[in-house]
Amino acid sequence: MTANVLVCGTGFGRVYLGALARPDGPLRLAGILARGSERSVGIAERAGVPLYTDPDQVPADVDLAVVAVYAGVNGGPGSELAQRLMSRGTHVLQEGPVHHDELAESLRVARRHGVLHQVSTYYPQVAPVRRFIGAARALARRQRPVYVEATCGLQVFYHLFDILRLALGGLRPWSFDEPVTGGGPFRTLTGQVRGVPIAIRVQNQLHVTDPDNHAHLLHRITIGAEGGNLTLLNTHGPVVWSPRPHFPEEGRSAHRLDEAPGAHLDAPSAEFLGPAEAPSYREIVGRLWPEAAARHLAALHRDSRAGVSPLAAGQAQLAVCQAWRDASVRLGKPELLDAPPPEPLSLRDLDLATDPDLATDPDLEEAR
Repeated sequence: MTANVLVCGTGFGRVYLGALARPDGPLRLAGILARGSERSVGIAERAGVPLYTDPDQVPADVDLAVVAVYAGVNGGPGSELAQRLMSRGTHVLQEGPVHHDELAESLRVARRHGVLHQVSTYYPQVAPVRRFIGAARALARRQRPVYVEATCGLQVFYHLFDILRLALGGLRPWSFDEPVTGGGPFRTLTGQVRGVPIAIRVQNQLHVTDPDNHAHLLHRITIGAEGGNLTLLNTHGPVVWSPRPHFPEEGRSAHRLDEAPGAHLDAPSAEFLGPAEAPSYREIVGRLWPEAAARHLAALHRDSRAGVSPLAAGQAQLAVCQAWRDASVRLGKPELLDAPPPEPLSLRDLDLATDPDLATDPDLEEAR
């Protein structure tokens, strides 16, 4: 059965438009709800669908809506819009972050009108993050995690907690220490999540006129256990497993270190799970992100047809909201930036091909 989908917002909403561009799926783009800017008009014309500027204009046959509009926590009307659509009988997928109180009210509206409201933290649907989460769960079945280290931009701090929730099997109980430490762009927050010691380095900075940009990175996460550590090097991969370095005592008397006993010494010191090469950002926004959006929309469609309770996923997302809020309070207000756009560099730009062995660099030789 085909479901009609409304996309609200033409900023990040364009990713969902890409997800709905396939004509053979169970989801059909029925229209776009936006303010009516020149960009929105052009996007709607290109997609061949109506552009609405008020929820009351939306036809009654719309089944699902994606609200890719800032919620109140970021000064936007996203939650109010989600609630208006749900009051019309529309299931809603709302992009986070969402404040705890906003989400609680949206869940009440969803229950009152017999529809679903789900928050998308988005990145857990992206293929490399899904791979990392699956591997983390497999690791936990074998050995209990003993530490977590994470680094992220402030823009995706909220989303980090949902990745951790899924990777660790939950967030409760959590606690964060004071004071926050660090200098430069990053601040370090320590504490415990689900009984596992955690250190989170957050780039606590926002650009005055371009708040969605200027992050040094999105996510980098390591979960360590007795046998080694699992690392999501970047939100979009690769995922790396590194066995713990250990030279058994009985091998210390060997004539040569490489003759020490132990099968684990023959295993690679690091292995990739999935592709070793990360995609380009053009491929990320053109393929990985739309695939992730399509996956979450399809899940919402299945849940709506199965009659899933609107509170089922809501309780987990309320925990994400609370943990993020507690951590953000300790982190404090961000530093405001007013800098020109950065100059991203590729490895080719570093001109290492002429001398890939930096050990022969004369400057390094002098430094010794």
